Amino acid sequence: MGINHWPESERPREKLLSKGASALSDAELLAIFLRTGVAGKSAIDLARDLLTEFQNLRALLEADRNTFCQAKGLGDAKFCQLQATLELCRRYLQSSLERSDTLTRPADTRAFLTAQLRQHPYEVFAVLFLDTRHRVISYEELFRGTIDGASIHPREVVKRTLYHNAAALIFAHNHPSGITEPSQADRQITQRLKESLSLIDVRVLDHVIVGDGEAVSLAERGLI
Repeated sequence: MGINHWPESERPREKLLSKGASALSDAELLAIFLRTGVAGKSAIDLARDLLTEFQNLRALLEADRNTFCQAKGLGDAKFCQLQATLELCRRYLQSSLERSDTLTRPADTRAFLTAQLRQHPYEVFAVLFLDTRHRVISYEELFRGTIDGASIHPREVVKRTLYHNAAALIFAHNHPSGITEPSQADRQITQRLKESLSLIDVRVLDHVIVGDGEAVSLAERGLI
């Protein structure tokens, strides 16, 4: 029986409109994205099969084009829709930070940095450049490396800081291994950057490490 024949309270779209998106399961949200099922399967059934096949929602959302399109009911059109949706989310988070008077909610900052960095299969070092009121001037990914690490050059960080006339910075990088625990190398490069930036009177507010779980703040750990 198709979704159109279900009671209205059980249809994903009607449920979203009456109760809000947070009330929907992963399968129900995915069914709305899929819009239609395949022969013999409703959109909900297809969504459940996809979540089982990919093991979880994150793996489905982060699948590369070939892996994604090989799944039944998916293809290039759906892949393009998904990538556009994910990019809209990232831009929304960035615009939310840029609209803020000051960065007063660390959780929002971590959410933005996680959205930007978690999907990379290689290590990326990024910087949030802030003004004197800790408002976001710009976000830049400055260094990229292999899965083992990235070479970070303090001189380039200082150069970009002067270009933006920034007063404070927040660093971030991802651990492709998924482990967010700060390494000794993470602490050392943070200290080197702090020392270099102190020469031009610029503060380092935090260094956020992004992995599979909750992003880790070195500032909250007392390591800055």
